[in-house]
Amino acid sequence: MIGKLYLIPTTLGETEPLEVMPLSVKKVVEQIDYYIVENEKSARKFIKKISPKKSQPSLNLMLLDKYAEDIETARYLDICREGVNVGLLSEAGVPAVADPGASIVKMAHQNNIQVVPLVGPSSILMAMMSSGMNGQNFAFNGYLPIDKSDKKKAIKELERLSKDKNQSQIFIETPYRNDKMFSDLKSTLTPTTFLCIAVDITLPSEFIKSMTIKDWKHQQPNLHKKPAIFIIHK
Repeated sequence: MIGKLYLIPTTLGETEPLEVMPLSVKKVVEQIDYYIVENEKSARKFIKKISPKKSQPSLNLMLLDKYAEDIETARYLDICREGVNVGLLSEAGVPAVADPGASIVKMAHQNNIQVVPLVGPSSILMAMMSSGMNGQNFAFNGYLPIDKSDKKKAIKELERLSKDKNQSQIFIETPYRNDKMFSDLKSTLTPTTFLCIAVDITLPSEFIKSMTIKDWKHQQPNLHKKPAIFIIHK
């Protein structure tokens, strides 16, 4: 029998795991000893939090960070051939969406290894759910360019796409650049375009608001160094 690849979500911040994900996630974590993770320290912290009695020395953690070599990661699922299940653990939220784990999921499919997604918080979907925008047609665009001119062009292009396709456009920014992004959106988008900003989703400090750019002009939400999702719709 071939082992399975479980896609294991984590919390989006310092919240109790079972407040934002079902008990089934805890049960899977308790059964798995092999994990593919972005950061060993935070992975161990999450595993200990959701399953305090689980033996930490028994954990086998395989790193999937920017230093991981392809020749090394290509063997991460070899243990499945021995009937052993492996967990792909996200750094925050769900694995493989805006997350390097997608390459591992692709490899699992290529090797006929069953992929089992588990339920957990996705900041992208939760922001979209809360935005009041077009939940039937939306696109996630990741990070926009850093260069000011290129970023402005990208913002205008997303606004055009939104209008032409009636499609809500989702994107993110490095937290310490959030205030600059907010300023650029206010100065670049037309006054009637809607902007949703979703910050600290699932945390006590959660803030989610959708307004036109005209109405955002007089607002200054606290975005600095906070995980945020931006959505626009023309």
